[in-house]
Amino acid sequence: MSDRDSSISASQSEGELEGEMDEELDGEEEKSENERGSPALSLSNISSTLRAVIRIKQKYQAIKKRRQEMALGGAGHLIGVPPRTSPKIFTFDGLTPSSFPTFSNSVHQKKKKRRRKRVLFPNGGRRRALPKQEHSRAKYCLYLLFAIVFLQVYNAIENLDDHVLRYDLEGLEKTLRREVFGQQGTVESLLSHLKDYLSTYVHNKPLVMSLHGPSGVGKSHLGRLLAGHFRSVVGETLVLQYYVLHHCPQETNALQCAHNLTALISEMVEQAEEEEKIPLLIFDEVEHMHGELLDALWQLVASTHSEYLNAIYLFLSNLGHTHITKHMLHNSSSISMAMTASGRHSNLVKELTPILRSILEKHHTLWTEADILPLGLLEKGHVMECFLEEMTREGFYPDHANMERLAGEIDYYPIVGGHEYSKSGCKQVVAKVNML
Repeated sequence: MSDRDSSISASQSEGELEGEMDEELDGEEEKSENERGSPALSLSNISSTLRAVIRIKQKYQAIKKRRQEMALGGAGHLIGVPPRTSPKIFTFDGLTPSSFPTFSNSVHQKKKKRRRKRVLFPNGGRRRALPKQEHSRAKYCLYLLFAIVFLQVYNAIENLDDHVLRYDLEGLEKTLRREVFGQQGTVESLLSHLKDYLSTYVHNKPLVMSLHGPSGVGKSHLGRLLAGHFRSVVGETLVLQYYVLHHCPQETNALQCAHNLTALISEMVEQAEEEEKIPLLIFDEVEHMHGELLDALWQLVASTHSEYLNAIYLFLSNLGHTHITKHMLHNSSSISMAMTASGRHSNLVKELTPILRSILEKHHTLWTEADILPLGLLEKGHVMECFLEEMTREGFYPDHANMERLAGEIDYYPIVGGHEYSKSGCKQVVAKVNML
């Protein structure tokens, strides 16, 4: 029989005993009330009442003893016992923790279910403690390294934007496209070099560019525009325009000129280093420059000192102009009219750069580190634009018939492939406009 059945039978027997006890007590109470109601109490009546009280007390003690035996012996002693009709009296004497077997058994079963499962170990069944997971400190160093790299990249991007905005290359581009005619490919290449170099302040070598082309194609004009723009952004003292025939015309003074030029450039680059700016050094008419000056410039360009690495050198000359003229006249028929200016210039650079570099390196080793940018011949349409610009600047009415007449007075090469190139470019435009 299960624990549940035993508990039910025990509760039934206790209820029957309590019922018998209540009935006997009620009967005795009725008898005592009847005896009290009689006017004359005899000795026999008193003795019967005393016997009834004694008998009730004995039954109560017997019932109490059975309840204690039931609490101590468990519910198993009640199996097969016939139901009793003796009265039952409820007391708290028998309420002990052992009188709730069902609750204690259920708690014990729940505790059994909560036991941990057995862990099987592969090596001989020996139980080993799990190794403690050690946290490496290198992980925090790696996080710190990532943070430092992120900050460096962020600062580099911010500095790049600051440098580009400082030199106002967008304004320079607008100026060159508006005032330089027929050399849009060269202008784009020049601006590309400047943007790459000016995007940061730290460099491993200076920017050296060399512009070559025939007379009148706009080399000096391009140098003047660059000098004027840089004077407005970095200051007058950080821009140098050096004309060889003006600053050092005599070869006998070449050594002294080289010494003075070196001192001047050193002073400029030191000032630029203090102000964290990049100076611009323009040398015009380089084909007339003496060997001592070229040697001094080569030492400055090849210097490894940090202050000399942040500088822009621009050389303007007509060295190799005969090769440029021959190339354009012989290949004009193969040049498509629909090709853009940048496309024509890329072809010109691709084919002429090896030839010009070999000629210039024979002239001096200075050009081994220079980026060579050739300027092509100007067509008649470009000469007309030069006349329009100059007449507008001088205050003349830009009459198209008048410009045609003035442009016709300039010498041109024979028409090749639909292109009519000027022999002197726009060199005579200013003189002809001044004669109006």
